[in-house]
Amino acid sequence: MLRSFLISLSQNNTMRGIMERSAPGRRLSSRFVAGLTVEDALRVTRDLNAQGFAVTADALGESVRSEAEALAAADIYHRLLDGITTAGMNANVSLKLTGVGMDVSPELAERTTGDIVAHAAHVGNFVRIDMEGTPYTEATIALTERLAQQYPGAVGTVLQAYLYRTADDTARLLRQGIRIRLCKGAYKEAGDVAFPAKSDVDANYVKLMQTMLPSGVFCGIATHDPAMVQATEQFAAQNNIPRSAFEFQMLYGVKRELQRELVRKGYGVRIYLPFGTDWYPYFMRRLAERPANVIFLLRNLVSN
Repeated sequence: MLRSFLISLSQNNTMRGIMERSAPGRRLSSRFVAGLTVEDALRVTRDLNAQGFAVTADALGESVRSEAEALAAADIYHRLLDGITTAGMNANVSLKLTGVGMDVSPELAERTTGDIVAHAAHVGNFVRIDMEGTPYTEATIALTERLAQQYPGAVGTVLQAYLYRTADDTARLLRQGIRIRLCKGAYKEAGDVAFPAKSDVDANYVKLMQTMLPSGVFCGIATHDPAMVQATEQFAAQNNIPRSAFEFQMLYGVKRELQRELVRKGYGVRIYLPFGTDWYPYFMRRLAERPANVIFLLRNLVSN
């Protein structure tokens, strides 16, 4: 019930305006968001690299409504790629198609995303096209496939274990050598497209992980669930899968001790690092994924 309530709040524009304008709201968000600017993102990336983490930086901003907004959002990614390259950082970028024009027109999103992927390929970097709700699932996968043909190794996408279709999508992308980030899923979906029970999502996550790790395609195992982490470690050990074949991916500010522990064990860990002024929908979805974070954040507000 709390998860559904928090997801509904993530879509509430009135609450979004209040939170994004208020000092307490910005202070609470800093747990999960690196800052407001490209410079903030690069500064935090440098700090995370020094601690042994790789990074994927995401400029927050969903559902731009004009070509000008889409081009401005895309420019942020070009600046990020240049900053990462100049500094020699261990980092790549993640983007959402709605953030670079998908709701204006699919053609605009393909053009902006294609330009970013071309830039990444030119400097030897990588772009992760994030997955959004199911209205965008097929379009996201298909665009990733087209760009992967043009720029092999420079683009991948995300699959969500709570969707029934994901087993087929996994096989489809692995056949083409396209890198996948596997996550559980953070959007509210209908029962006819997504597993309603957490136990079923977990079981599907493990099944998909066991398909990805031996595939020969480098994949990201995105989870903060200790049970999923343990299942991945055990499967890799039992099947002699080297740690260089995959990496764990985790959100900035979530389960930080677990992140450090995995680095100490010698696993690759990539931190998903969001930044930008449009942080509220992302922030609320993070709370919905783990409602216990609400208690932590309320305590943080009182203590500050």
